[in-house]
Parts: sequence; C-alpha cells; structure tokens
Amino acid sequence: MTVTGTQDVLLVHGGTPLEGEIRVRGAKNLVPKAMVAALLGSAPSRLRNVPDIRDVRVVRGLLQLHGVTVRPGEEPGELLLDPSHVESANVADIDAHAGSSRIPILFCGPLLHRLGHAFIPGLGGCDIGGRPIDFHFEVLRQFGATIEKREGGQYLEAPQRLRGTKIKLPYPSVGATEQVLLTAVLAEGVTELSNAAVEPEIEDLICVLQKMGAIIAMDTDRTIRITGVDKLGGYNHAALPDRLEAASWASAALATEGNIYIRGAQQRSMMTFLNTYRKVGGAFEIDDEGIRFWHPGGQLKSIALETDVHPGFQTDWQQPLVVALTQATGLSIVHETVYESRLGFTSALNQMGAHIQLYRECLGGSDCRFGQRNFLHSAVVSGPTKLQGADLVIPDLRGGFSYLIAALAAQGTSRVHGIDLINRGYENFMDKLVELGAKVELPGKPALS
Repeated sequence: MTVTGTQDVLLVHGGTPLEGEIRVRGAKNLVPKAMVAALLGSAPSRLRNVPDIRDVRVVRGLLQLHGVTVRPGEEPGELLLDPSHVESANVADIDAHAGSSRIPILFCGPLLHRLGHAFIPGLGGCDIGGRPIDFHFEVLRQFGATIEKREGGQYLEAPQRLRGTKIKLPYPSVGATEQVLLTAVLAEGVTELSNAAVEPEIEDLICVLQKMGAIIAMDTDRTIRITGVDKLGGYNHAALPDRLEAASWASAALATEGNIYIRGAQQRSMMTFLNTYRKVGGAFEIDDEGIRFWHPGGQLKSIALETDVHPGFQTDWQQPLVVALTQATGLSIVHETVYESRLGFTSALNQMGAHIQLYRECLGGSDCRFGQRNFLHSAVVSGPTKLQGADLVIPDLRGGFSYLIAALAAQGTSRVHGIDLINRGYENFMDKLVELGAKVELPGKPALS
C-alpha cells in the first residue's frame, strides 16, 4: 500500500490513558441506508441524530445528483430530505463517486421504482474479504429487473413494475437484506426473505420503512415478509446510536488503562459486547444517557472469542478488542467467521511487539464456512506484551481505528498513515481524541492536545 502524504498522517505519542467524555451519534450502518430509503417516498423525510461522516456525505451527494433536496434541519445532526423531483443523474457525475463507498448498490431498487432505470458505478469499500455484489444483481433480476454491463458500471431497467419473490440468502448478509427491503416495499405482491440479517440497524431500517407506510413482518426464524404497497410517504426518525463506534472507544479505554464515558451508547444493542468486555476484565456502568467504560486495574484475562452475525459478537467489534487482548494474561483465541481476511491487520501489531499467530483452522469454536478454504481466519494472541510505537498504514475502517488504539497504548511515537479512512465511520474522531487527553499531532502543525 502506498504511504499517503503528510496531510493524511497522524503522529501519536502513546502511553497516556484516555479519560473523559465523548458522544456517539447515529449508526454508520443505518444512517446512509435511511437516507436512501427517502428516495422511495412521495413526501419529505426528516432524519435525526445524523453523524458527520464520509459515508453520509457520499450518499448526500448521490441523492442530490438524482434531484433529492437535502438540507440541514434546525437541530444539530438533522437532515431534511425532499424526493419530490427525482430525476436521472448524469452518468459521469455518478461515476465520480465510484470507489468511494458501497452504498450506491442500494440505490438500485428505489431508482427502479421511481425512474424505471438506474446506473450503478464501480464500488469501493474496505478490503476485508469477499463482499460480492453479484448477489445484489441476482436478487434484482428475481424482482424483474434487467441488467446490462456498461463502461464504468451496471445499467438496470424495470420494463414493468417489479414483482415480489421468494429469496433465501446463503448467508445472513446485511447488505443483501437491505437490498431486498428497499426493493420489496414497492414491489407488487409479497416478498419472503429467508435467512435474513437481523442486526439492530436492520430493525431500525424496517422501522423507517414502516413509518413510510411499508408492511414488513419479522419472524423469529430470520424470515422477513414484505407486502408491497402502491405508495410510500416520508418519515420522521431518530437513528439508533452507533454501537460499533461505542465499542471501539470502549476497547480504547481498556487498552490504554483509561476511563471513557460514552454518551449515547445503549445497553440493549451492545449486550453481547458488554458480556465479553466483562469477561476480559473491563468494567462498565450504565445509566440513562450512556455507558462508562474503564480499566479497573489488575490483570486483564485471556478469552476465547468467536465472531458471528447478530446476536453474536459482531465482527466490527473484533479488531479494536484484539488490541486490548494483547494486554491480557495468557492465550486468547479469536475465530473470525464473518470476513475471511479481517485478521490481516494483526501483522502490524506484531511489528509493535504483540505476539499474534494466525491459523487456517477454525480454533476455539464451531467449524465455519472458511475452515476448508485456506484462509487465515483464526488467531492466538499471547499476552501481555508491551507495544512500541511504529509506522502504521491503515488497511480498513475498523483495522485503522485498531491501529490508532495500539498507537495510543504503545510506548513512544507512532506515525499513522491514511487516517482519512477513519472519517468513513467515526465522527470528529480527532476532536474526540483531544477531548480524551490523547497526545496527537499532525506533522508540521502544533500538537492537538
């Protein structure tokens, strides 16, 4: 990977516990999708608790290209979205967004309903394993769309109204579940989706769509049934807080022996994480406004951990917590079952002094779909080990925040390259670091703390 310029580099002087209070706003994995849902409505929508992150800005730009008026509301973190004049966008303008986000794939269903056609550019996103978009297109074909590969992307048409269908996902994919929901709500007839993802962000998207007039039923066996309606209105919705960001800061508190109060964090969506945090030896206290996380002193405990889809331990919680596990006594086993390449970030931790060995076998839990496919998807973390500052190049969003945690926990100074990638999912993370007492600076500029 090419090292970025100095404007995208952060100097981190480690060894200082993070202490103080921060706030998390709406979930990165919900807000952009709720913004796309506004395309389906015949009336304006109001979305509250919106974070200022790059994915939100990308979707805002794409919506505006398609004639949706997007403007801030009266309160902080509020967006007003008016889809009254949806129109075709210039292909070159859409293509300018190619590679910046995977969200454009979710525009397919809404645009097919509103315009009868859509153009989707090539997609980017974090390189953490296979996230094939072919399945998205196959689903859309089942609804009745035709798809033609063109230069720079895919052109889709709906010669007539899309029709409900029966779909069984081979894996409970969040993205595929979102695609079906956003397409089925205005399709003719009933759509039955089996083996669906049921993450809290999926439930919140269903709440958004129901407010718009959709008819969606969730069964206990991961089956979602959507009865198509002829028309949807707008919504007024406050996005659920970002449990993934909250867990990242909680892991930072543990790794740096700090104490962080996270305003906006909610117990219900973080119960699995909280159990694991307590097993490792971390402490937390919950009130009506948020959760306080801290290192209570003494030794952290090694654990066996397996990631899974909700309600299991979320894969996005894994990377930040692994940094804290380098400070736990004994051998911790981590089995990653969601993304086959997500443990690649550990090589940089080893350069900093960690002892992490990767394996192709399924360790410490049940066999998973990666066990026979030659992927390094299990890790053994031996600790505690002292981390030393190093030159780090951010590989992906959660891995990048994990490097930041490692740099904060390490002795000495680290140069963290590619920090702009963290802006995809962590609102104002630089300001939050300063508020928590981190010693960080941009090269050539005064220290930020």
